[in-house]
Amino acid sequence: MTRKPMRKTVGQACATLITAVGTLVLLAAPALAQAPAPGTAAALSVRWEELTAPDFVRAVERSGGTAIIPLGIVEKHGPHLPLGTDLLDAREVVLRAVKREYSIVFPPYYFGQIFEAKHQPGTIAYSDRLMWDLLQETLDEISRNGIKKIVLVNGHGGNDSFLQFFCQSQLARRRDYAVFLFQGSGSPEAQAKLKALRQTSMDMHAGELETSMVVAHRPDLAHPERAGEQSGEDQARLEGLKNAYTAIWWYARFPNHYAGDGSPATAKLGNLALDAEADELAAMIRAVKADTKVLELQNRFFEQSEKPLATPQK
Repeated sequence: MTRKPMRKTVGQACATLITAVGTLVLLAAPALAQAPAPGTAAALSVRWEELTAPDFVRAVERSGGTAIIPLGIVEKHGPHLPLGTDLLDAREVVLRAVKREYSIVFPPYYFGQIFEAKHQPGTIAYSDRLMWDLLQETLDEISRNGIKKIVLVNGHGGNDSFLQFFCQSQLARRRDYAVFLFQGSGSPEAQAKLKALRQTSMDMHAGELETSMVVAHRPDLAHPERAGEQSGEDQARLEGLKNAYTAIWWYARFPNHYAGDGSPATAKLGNLALDAEADELAAMIRAVKADTKVLELQNRFFEQSEKPLATPQK
């Protein structure tokens, strides 16, 4: 049966429209009242790349002149995790931490030391000179934008030695900013909880803990069911070489660039690890904000370094 279209007078149509608009306004009023006004502190993003230029000025003030650089890498993480796992996990920890203590989070940074994985597909290994210069110039530019306390949060084990040497080298010449490398120790309480949940003992790269962290915040990218497709066992090919460090040590032990077993991963374990680290980082950010000694002592050091013979010897 064909229905004839209903007709309304202009007056009836206008009345209906006014009623509908009024209803929408009433429904939206609570949400509008709760929404922070653009440019207010509550509306400030923590992500550098999301801030407008005027909001960036306010963010620097609100952060106490601090910024966080989560550092990752692009490398193989077994047969089951994404190449950017270290960057994804580091940023997740930082983003959870700055919810507790506001700071500005620098855009994704994946330029670091990963020569030991050049034999694996997808690895991006920049030259030593480039990775150093890029990090130094990034810090210089951050400082030029009014941020004088910069926190590095490393998500990649292959960066450990590089970053400690890099931070120590900040004393090579005068700078108007301080660099802090986050080195979480893990509270005994958190470590006990993590140990109770873990099912594996050997876990160095893409194993149970790291896989759990990705499962917790990016389950769409984690495939623990594939973890058994390659071996993460220690090959111990240099077992007879004692008390000697050599660059090929990691490849000698873990040629698949996989150390452990990611198959028992759980979101519960991952969230516990992420939150525990985020709590420690938030406390560190709070302490860095409050600190007045580091820059003062750094400036005194630079002054004395220019005239070492005048440094008191008592």
